[in-house]
Amino acid sequence: MSALFAIALAQAATANACIGGLCDAERLRPFLEKLSTARSAPEPVRILQIGDSHTAGDQITGSWRTLLQTRYGRAGRGALPPGRPYAGYLTRDITAGQSIGWSVNGIFGAAWSPNSNVRLGLSGYSLTSTQPGATLTLSADNGRDFDRLTVCALSGPGQGSLQLSLGAAVVSWPLEGAQNGSRCRTLDGNGEATIASATVLDGPVTITSWSTERRAGGGVILSNLGTVGAQFMHFGRTDDRVVTTELAVYRPDLIVIAYGTNEAFRPGFSASAYEATLRADLTRLKRLAPGVPMLLVGAPDSATKLPSLQTGESGTSSPCTSGGEWRPTAALASVQAIQRRQAKAFGIAYWDWAQRMGGRCVADGWTQGASPMMRGDHVHFTSRGGAEIARLLQADLDAAMTRLVGSAGQSGWSTPADPTTAR
Repeated sequence: MSALFAIALAQAATANACIGGLCDAERLRPFLEKLSTARSAPEPVRILQIGDSHTAGDQITGSWRTLLQTRYGRAGRGALPPGRPYAGYLTRDITAGQSIGWSVNGIFGAAWSPNSNVRLGLSGYSLTSTQPGATLTLSADNGRDFDRLTVCALSGPGQGSLQLSLGAAVVSWPLEGAQNGSRCRTLDGNGEATIASATVLDGPVTITSWSTERRAGGGVILSNLGTVGAQFMHFGRTDDRVVTTELAVYRPDLIVIAYGTNEAFRPGFSASAYEATLRADLTRLKRLAPGVPMLLVGAPDSATKLPSLQTGESGTSSPCTSGGEWRPTAALASVQAIQRRQAKAFGIAYWDWAQRMGGRCVADGWTQGASPMMRGDHVHFTSRGGAEIARLLQADLDAAMTRLVGSAGQSGWSTPADPTTAR
């Protein structure tokens, strides 16, 4: 074997090997290179995650944001759904407020209406008002001030106008246009502010997302845009033009795709139908965000007591313990295998979430103890569990950065304590 051939084989093996749970990390090289110098860079590194309730709840993404910003610098909270789009909506680092006079549309659940002509963007939600004076607010938590506000809204014939405020900075923003479209407006403050708002001057107006940032340079922004109960196919209900407009202004350096749990809990799951749908969804996202590195996060371990979900086209799932009621859904292993296969086919990095948790049937153990890491439903994570998942993911990214870039960032960094308590 020639020396050159041996080197080529070694390089191929390195590119294809998994680092911890992170496979095909080479696909993330542009992101990792930028992240390695984020603290001293003129522009922040922007991560945008779309997903289901694991993303919407911000338990995991919030802890990951804390890890990244502790090491590389705090560049802002990032993009959010407008207002408070559903009951129980929670955020970290910022508090959203909403007056009366708004109606909600979304890609899934009670907010979804197949007959609605309201177009939706990256956040999966929109808020519409015809009532002058109706207001949405964002307030900084725990000293996490910001000095840049970006608001994205629908434009076109008959659209009204908004007043945007960031501290003492105030502008009027007309949304009337000759054709239906989408616009984003960025307002910079004269200094860091603790509150921003969007107020209807005349309606109708429809806001699809908004974002807060800091202009100091460098740092990391991590935006979590999740929809409770959603599957990746529901993201297909977003509008291409709106998503394209928002991607252009939010400029992600990495898109994280974190679906799979609800697919695995879908009654009558079909592996062939899911694989075809996943291919279509990934094809669309790659088209809308050309050249952006992507990380597909595999479905985590979970379990159910429902016999109807423990049996499916692949047979019956075996119990986690002798005589125990809890089992993974019959579809979970198929979902994970399909996700991994399609990530490889599309040239997308893959993170094996379930394997990093400890493998099949660890969800039951994660629900136990005085400070459990999963809730009693064996699906959702506590704040402690979210912090552990974030730590595992970042550890694999650090290892990939060391291997591919030669540095894991700032030396001497250690994981900070999670600021919230399990609930």
